[in-house]
Amino acid sequence: MTDYRIVERQLTGALGLPRRPVAVAFRSSPPPGVPKFSGIVPSGCSFWRLAAAERTFYTVPADHHNCPIGSYTHNIPLPPERAAELPQTLGLMTELGYLKMEEVPGIPRLPQTPSVVIYAPLAEAPVDPDVVLVAGRPGRVMLLLEAALRAGIAAPAPLLGRPTCMALPASIAQGVIASTGCVGNRVYTDLGEDELYVMIPGKDVARVAAEAQTIASANQKLSDYHRERRRALATE
Repeated sequence: MTDYRIVERQLTGALGLPRRPVAVAFRSSPPPGVPKFSGIVPSGCSFWRLAAAERTFYTVPADHHNCPIGSYTHNIPLPPERAAELPQTLGLMTELGYLKMEEVPGIPRLPQTPSVVIYAPLAEAPVDPDVVLVAGRPGRVMLLLEAALRAGIAAPAPLLGRPTCMALPASIAQGVIASTGCVGNRVYTDLGEDELYVMIPGKDVARVAAEAQTIASANQKLSDYHRERRRALATE
């Protein structure tokens, strides 16, 4: 298995990330030695916050049932007694003008229901991740997307909006992709208004991390170059 300690050091060193990258894996069974999540959260993306804060654990579908939208994007059916919560939540969002019902079929979803979802800081990933979540300010996100372009694995449509959780299946299917987040995610994860996400397919994260170092160095040199041009050429 890839040494994800090295990969995380490369990413955080090149990008100056304020939060630890989070590894997410969708599996049919839990890995040995990884504890099951035992609490209650209001959303699936709440697990991202816990993993970024140094926790490694796995969830089962029932742990996601409080989040109808996240359950939808992760292809986790709600139990019969809670099945009405998805149309109720979508109804509220459409009533408020947040989305249109015709948008829903176009929201990316996992192709099959995972039996377990494993979350960990990238360096402590107990299995190869399916997707890696990186949060940062736009200038840092810029470098990461440039690294993905250099590696040839940027998604065709590299920026998504709400819901944030659809960026996970979208990244697995399409490549490195950025997300502006959504209001629910920002509330549940404490993501700042000046921060965005980048999702990296797990199979490509080592390549992106290696290219990020080249891109960060190039950007520093180009910053000096452009500052000198501005000093020399600008009259206003």
